[in-house]
Amino acid sequence: MTVSAQAIPILSDNYAWLLRDDVTGFTAIVDPAEELPIAAAIDAAGGRLDAIILTHHHDDHIAAVAPIRARYGAKVIGAAADAHRLPKLDQAVKEGDTVAIGSASARVIDTPGHTVGHISYFIEPGAVLLCGDTLFSLGCGKLLEGTASDMFGSLQKLATLPGEALVCCGHEYTQSNAKFALTEEPDNSALATRAAEVASLRAAGKATVPSRLADEMTENPFLHAHDAASLAGIRRRKDHFR
Repeated sequence: MTVSAQAIPILSDNYAWLLRDDVTGFTAIVDPAEELPIAAAIDAAGGRLDAIILTHHHDDHIAAVAPIRARYGAKVIGAAADAHRLPKLDQAVKEGDTVAIGSASARVIDTPGHTVGHISYFIEPGAVLLCGDTLFSLGCGKLLEGTASDMFGSLQKLATLPGEALVCCGHEYTQSNAKFALTEEPDNSALATRAAEVASLRAAGKATVPSRLADEMTENPFLHAHDAASLAGIRRRKDHFR
Protein backbone atom coordinates (compact mmCIF):
# COMPACT_ATOMS: atom_id res chain seq x y z
CA MET A 1 0.00 0.00 0.00
CA THR A 2 1.44 3.35 -1.03
CA VAL A 3 0.50 6.79 -2.23
CA SER A 4 2.38 8.38 -5.11
CA ALA A 5 2.88 12.12 -5.60
CA GLN A 6 3.35 13.73 -9.01
CA ALA A 7 4.50 17.34 -9.35
CA ILE A 8 2.35 19.42 -11.70
CA PRO A 9 4.11 22.65 -12.79
CA ILE A 10 1.71 25.62 -12.72
CA LEU A 11 1.94 29.42 -12.92
CA SER A 12 5.54 30.66 -13.09
CA ASP A 13 7.21 28.53 -10.44
CA ASN A 14 4.50 26.74 -8.43
CA TYR A 15 3.78 23.05 -8.09
CA ALA A 16 0.46 21.38 -7.44
CA TRP A 17 0.74 17.74 -6.40
CA LEU A 18 -1.36 14.92 -7.83
CA LEU A 19 -1.77 12.11 -5.29
CA ARG A 20 -2.91 8.60 -6.10
CA ASP A 21 -3.55 5.66 -3.78
CA ASP A 22 -2.46 2.56 -5.66
CA VAL A 23 -4.92 0.31 -3.79
CA THR A 24 -8.18 2.16 -4.43
CA GLY A 25 -7.31 4.58 -7.23
CA PHE A 26 -8.34 7.47 -4.96
CA THR A 27 -6.92 10.67 -6.45
CA ALA A 28 -6.36 14.09 -4.91
CA ILE A 29 -4.80 17.37 -5.99
CA VAL A 30 -2.89 19.59 -3.57
CA ASP A 31 -2.96 23.39 -3.90
CA PRO A 32 -4.53 23.83 -7.36
CA ALA A 33 -3.98 27.37 -8.66
CA GLU A 34 -4.20 26.97 -12.45
CA GLU A 35 -7.02 25.02 -14.03
CA LEU A 36 -5.85 23.81 -17.44
CA PRO A 37 -2.53 22.08 -16.60
CA ILE A 38 -4.09 20.52 -13.53
CA ALA A 39 -7.13 19.26 -15.45
CA ALA A 40 -4.81 17.87 -18.14
CA ALA A 41 -2.83 15.93 -15.53
CA ILE A 42 -5.97 14.60 -13.86
CA ASP A 43 -7.43 13.52 -17.20
CA ALA A 44 -4.16 11.85 -18.20
CA ALA A 45 -4.29 9.91 -14.93
CA GLY A 46 -7.81 8.63 -15.67
CA GLY A 47 -10.06 11.63 -15.05
CA ARG A 48 -10.88 10.84 -11.44
CA LEU A 49 -10.54 13.39 -8.65
CA ASP A 50 -11.83 12.67 -5.17
CA ALA A 51 -10.30 15.47 -3.10
CA ILE A 52 -8.74 18.91 -3.28
CA ILE A 53 -6.29 19.42 -0.41
CA LEU A 54 -5.12 22.89 0.63
CA THR A 55 -2.10 23.95 2.70
CA HIS A 56 -2.83 27.69 3.00
CA HIS A 57 -4.90 30.55 1.65
CA HIS A 58 -2.63 32.34 -0.82
CA ASP A 59 -4.07 32.73 -4.33
CA ASP A 60 -1.14 30.93 -5.95
CA HIS A 61 -2.30 27.82 -4.06
CA ILE A 62 -6.09 28.05 -4.30
CA ALA A 63 -7.03 30.10 -7.39
CA ALA A 64 -8.34 27.11 -9.39
CA VAL A 65 -10.27 25.38 -6.59
CA ALA A 66 -13.69 26.50 -7.88
CA PRO A 67 -13.30 25.33 -11.50
CA ILE A 68 -11.56 22.09 -10.51
CA ARG A 69 -14.28 21.32 -7.96
CA ALA A 70 -16.97 22.07 -10.53
CA ARG A 71 -15.28 19.94 -13.18
CA TYR A 72 -14.72 16.81 -11.04
CA GLY A 73 -17.03 17.12 -8.04
CA ALA A 74 -14.16 16.68 -5.58
CA LYS A 75 -14.48 17.60 -1.91
CA VAL A 76 -12.27 20.38 -0.55
CA ILE A 77 -10.13 19.93 2.56
CA GLY A 78 -8.25 22.65 4.42
CA ALA A 79 -7.42 24.23 7.75
CA ALA A 80 -10.32 24.95 10.09
CA ALA A 81 -8.41 27.97 11.40
CA ASP A 82 -8.33 29.45 7.90
CA ALA A 83 -11.83 28.48 6.79
CA HIS A 84 -12.81 32.15 6.63
CA ARG A 85 -10.27 32.84 3.88
CA LEU A 86 -10.24 29.53 2.00
CA PRO A 87 -12.75 28.30 -0.56
CA LYS A 88 -15.77 26.60 1.04
CA LEU A 89 -14.47 23.53 2.87
CA ASP A 90 -16.16 20.14 2.91
CA GLN A 91 -13.71 18.97 5.57
CA ALA A 92 -12.09 21.44 7.97
CA VAL A 93 -9.06 19.96 9.75
CA LYS A 94 -6.62 20.78 12.53
CA GLU A 95 -3.39 19.32 13.90
CA GLY A 96 -3.73 15.65 14.77
CA ASP A 97 -6.65 15.04 12.42
CA THR A 98 -6.30 12.59 9.58
CA VAL A 99 -7.45 12.88 5.99
CA ALA A 100 -8.39 9.71 4.11
CA ILE A 101 -6.39 9.19 0.92
CA GLY A 102 -8.18 6.04 -0.23
CA SER A 103 -6.80 3.18 1.82
CA ALA A 104 -4.15 5.46 3.34
CA SER A 105 -4.40 8.50 5.57
CA ALA A 106 -2.61 11.83 5.82
CA ARG A 107 -1.78 13.28 9.22
CA VAL A 108 -2.42 17.01 9.60
CA ILE A 109 0.42 19.07 11.10
CA ASP A 110 0.11 22.73 12.07
CA THR A 111 3.04 24.54 10.43
CA PRO A 112 2.56 28.30 10.92
CA GLY A 113 5.20 30.83 9.93
CA HIS A 114 4.64 31.64 6.27
CA THR A 115 1.00 32.21 7.23
CA VAL A 116 -0.57 31.77 10.64
CA GLY A 117 -3.01 29.10 9.43
CA HIS A 118 -0.61 27.05 7.29
CA ILE A 119 -0.89 23.27 7.65
CA SER A 120 1.10 20.38 6.20
CA TYR A 121 0.15 16.75 5.63
CA PHE A 122 2.22 13.60 6.06
CA ILE A 123 1.18 10.37 4.34
CA GLU A 124 3.09 7.48 5.89
CA PRO A 125 2.61 4.88 3.12
CA GLY A 126 4.74 6.46 0.42
CA ALA A 127 6.36 8.84 2.93
CA VAL A 128 4.86 11.91 1.25
CA LEU A 129 5.21 15.25 3.04
CA LEU A 130 2.99 17.97 1.58
CA CYS A 131 4.50 21.08 3.13
CA GLY A 132 3.28 23.90 0.90
CA ASP A 133 5.35 27.02 1.58
CA THR A 134 6.71 26.00 4.99
CA LEU A 135 9.72 23.89 3.98
CA PHE A 136 11.34 24.20 0.57
CA SER A 137 14.23 22.25 -0.83
CA LEU A 138 17.24 24.08 0.69
CA GLY A 139 15.00 26.80 2.12
CA CYS A 140 11.86 27.76 4.01
CA GLY A 141 8.95 30.12 3.42
CA LYS A 142 9.03 33.85 4.00
CA LEU A 143 7.58 34.99 7.31
CA LEU A 144 4.63 36.86 5.83
CA GLU A 145 2.27 36.46 8.81
CA GLY A 146 3.97 34.33 11.42
CA THR A 147 7.12 34.83 13.47
CA ALA A 148 10.53 33.23 13.43
CA SER A 149 9.44 31.35 16.55
CA ASP A 150 6.44 29.98 14.65
CA MET A 151 8.59 28.85 11.73
CA PHE A 152 11.27 27.38 13.98
CA GLY A 153 8.64 25.29 15.77
CA SER A 154 7.13 24.19 12.46
CA LEU A 155 10.47 23.11 11.02
CA GLN A 156 11.31 21.28 14.23
CA LYS A 157 8.06 19.29 13.86
CA LEU A 158 8.84 18.37 10.27
CA ALA A 159 12.39 17.40 11.20
CA THR A 160 11.02 14.57 13.36
CA LEU A 161 9.47 12.81 10.35
CA PRO A 162 11.22 9.83 8.73
CA GLY A 163 14.28 10.65 6.67
CA GLU A 164 12.81 8.95 3.60
CA ALA A 165 9.92 11.44 3.55
CA LEU A 166 9.57 13.14 0.18
CA VAL A 167 9.47 16.92 0.56
CA CYS A 168 6.66 17.91 -1.82
CA CYS A 169 6.78 21.69 -1.55
CA GLY A 170 4.89 24.44 -3.33
CA HIS A 171 7.57 26.14 -5.45
CA GLU A 172 10.59 25.57 -7.68
CA TYR A 173 12.96 27.68 -5.62
CA THR A 174 15.81 25.22 -5.17
CA GLN A 175 18.42 26.83 -7.41
CA SER A 176 18.15 30.28 -5.83
CA ASN A 177 17.95 28.66 -2.39
CA ALA A 178 21.15 26.73 -3.13
CA LYS A 179 23.04 29.90 -4.04
CA PHE A 180 22.08 31.50 -0.75
CA ALA A 181 22.65 28.33 1.29
CA LEU A 182 26.24 28.14 0.06
CA THR A 183 26.89 31.61 1.48
CA GLU A 184 25.70 30.34 4.86
CA GLU A 185 27.56 27.02 4.75
CA PRO A 186 30.41 27.27 2.22
CA ASP A 187 32.14 24.18 3.66
CA ASN A 188 29.08 21.91 3.43
CA SER A 189 30.21 19.39 0.80
CA ALA A 190 26.83 17.70 0.57
CA LEU A 191 25.24 21.08 -0.11
CA ALA A 192 27.81 21.87 -2.81
CA THR A 193 27.09 18.55 -4.50
CA ARG A 194 23.35 19.18 -4.32
CA ALA A 195 23.77 22.69 -5.76
CA ALA A 196 25.61 21.25 -8.77
CA GLU A 197 22.89 18.63 -9.26
CA VAL A 198 20.21 21.30 -9.07
CA ALA A 199 21.97 23.47 -11.65
CA SER A 200 22.14 20.50 -14.02
CA LEU A 201 18.48 19.65 -13.52
CA ARG A 202 17.33 23.22 -14.14
CA ALA A 203 19.53 23.54 -17.21
CA ALA A 204 17.68 20.49 -18.56
CA GLY A 205 14.31 22.00 -17.65
CA LYS A 206 13.66 19.37 -14.97
CA ALA A 207 12.11 19.68 -11.51
CA THR A 208 14.36 19.62 -8.45
CA VAL A 209 11.64 18.32 -6.13
CA PRO A 210 10.62 16.27 -4.32
CA SER A 211 13.76 16.04 -2.25
CA ARG A 212 14.35 13.65 0.66
CA LEU A 213 13.98 14.98 4.18
CA ALA A 214 17.22 13.25 5.21
CA ASP A 215 19.06 15.26 2.56
CA GLU A 216 17.38 18.47 3.68
CA MET A 217 18.54 17.76 7.22
CA THR A 218 22.12 17.67 5.91
CA GLU A 219 21.97 20.45 3.34
CA ASN A 220 19.29 23.00 4.35
CA PRO A 221 20.64 25.80 6.60
CA PHE A 222 17.16 26.62 7.92
CA LEU A 223 17.00 23.13 9.43
CA HIS A 224 20.36 23.80 11.12
CA ALA A 225 19.08 26.82 13.08
CA HIS A 226 19.63 26.29 16.81
CA ASP A 227 16.71 28.43 17.93
CA ALA A 228 14.20 31.02 16.71
CA ALA A 229 16.74 33.85 16.85
CA SER A 230 19.18 31.89 14.70
CA LEU A 231 16.44 31.13 12.19
CA ALA A 232 15.38 34.79 12.15
CA GLY A 233 18.91 35.80 11.22
CA ILE A 234 19.13 33.28 8.37
CA ARG A 235 15.71 34.29 7.09
CA ARG A 236 16.61 38.01 7.22
CA ARG A 237 19.79 37.40 5.23
CA LYS A 238 17.86 35.34 2.68
CA ASP A 239 15.24 38.07 2.30
CA HIS A 240 17.98 40.53 1.32
CA PHE A 241 20.05 38.11 -0.77
CA ARG A 242 20.50 38.92 -4.46
